[in-house]
Amino acid sequence: MSAIPWVNQLRTRGAVVAVGAPSGDDVLHLRVQMATAWDAIRVDAMPSDSVRAVKLNALEAFAPGALFPDEFTIKLRGHEILDETMSLADAGAIDGSIFLVAHRYRRPVR
Repeated sequence: MSAIPWVNQLRTRGAVVAVGAPSGDDVLHLRVQMATAWDAIRVDAMPSDSVRAVKLNALEAFAPGALFPDEFTIKLRGHEILDETMSLADAGAIDGSIFLVAHRYRRPVR
């Protein structure tokens, strides 16, 4: 699979976050955005990796040591992925997919 250029370059910070040990031609190059942080990272993962693994690695990159990962949702194409144990391929992720991580409940603005 070939990486889509903007997934690799457009406003992502830091190094690429690798889920597991992605290798070979099947690696998915994903973009994960954190809604409340207005930030994005690039994640490399295998299609067989779970959605939860991507979410946990992204949360660790956005907020190291963050507690209570179940207080966050992960969405693909605007739809919340309710079963985070499913693989990325089963969730419908393809090379260049964009995931959104957000707080499960709306938080008041102060």
